[in-house]
Amino acid sequence: MKTRIRVLRAEKEWSQEDLADKVGVTRQTINAIETGRYDPSLPLAIKIAHLFGMHVEEIFLLPEKELPKPVKLNVYFKSE
Repeated sequence: MKTRIRVLRAEKEWSQEDLADKVGVTRQTINAIETGRYDPSLPLAIKIAHLFGMHVEEIFLLPEKELPKPVKLNVYFKSE
């Protein structure tokens, strides 16, 4: 999974250690997420997103081919 963490971190001038301390993980975990070797748990992804004031899907990017097709709902309204 691709992420924008490295860029976001750089904008705030935070080291991997700084970010790790803020979200309660090790520097190695942040490094593994940034290099795509580890996908964070949902709670960790939410913590990271909240810290940057963003939505999870703005930071963690799945390739288009891995995204499910949207469900199309047919909604009908009863006319009166």
